[in-house]
Amino acid sequence: MLEVEHRPSDSPYVARVWRGYISGAERMTSVATSNWELVIWEEDGVVQGGIRGPETSASVAQVPSDSESFGITFSHGTSISRLPMAGLVDSHQEFPHVTAGVFVFRGEEWALPEFDDAEVLVTRLVRGGVIVRDPLVADVVAGDESRLGARSVQRRVSAATGLSQNAIRQIERSRQAAVLIGEGVPSAEVVHRLGYYDQPHLARSLTRYIGRTATQLRRDAVEPLSLLYKTTA
Repeated sequence: MLEVEHRPSDSPYVARVWRGYISGAERMTSVATSNWELVIWEEDGVVQGGIRGPETSASVAQVPSDSESFGITFSHGTSISRLPMAGLVDSHQEFPHVTAGVFVFRGEEWALPEFDDAEVLVTRLVRGGVIVRDPLVADVVAGDESRLGARSVQRRVSAATGLSQNAIRQIERSRQAAVLIGEGVPSAEVVHRLGYYDQPHLARSLTRYIGRTATQLRRDAVEPLSLLYKTTA
């Protein structure tokens, strides 16, 4: 069983803050995501942490039972300075040192964040020049038009996210579809709302990015799913 609590953030650098507890399960389905995250977890009393990049397809992840985790999901356009974000895609980097109070990132010690005040850490990372933000990327991913040429926009999106605009669009659409189907919206209606060609197109998208069929999303599955949440997008 996976129990997850999550909340939005008033920081433009943050998309979501979450914490979770898993018990009685040995693995979970990690759904595709176009955002990168800072994750802290505790297993057998040992605190660990790291950076997890965007995931371009669903995968099965082995998980320790009775473990707790906490994460800051960063917004589109937020990136780690002087780090090629493409290298983080479908990958992760663990922090070299983590204790109950601090973790080491970019050669400096930072206080471990809490669910209710994660933005304090984010503000410090911004002030320290560790993370930066390109507002144009956030705008175009949200669907706004840009006065720049398509190639310039794509270069900036790729630099900040490690992904193409189309990849982000496909991943985010599949996540929205999974939420709608889980709420009981008929597949035909989901196809219409989100602009899929037809139901087979929706089915292929769900299988690739969510790791579930529409039928499986409507009923309880053996393996829990990683974080899915409804947005205003």
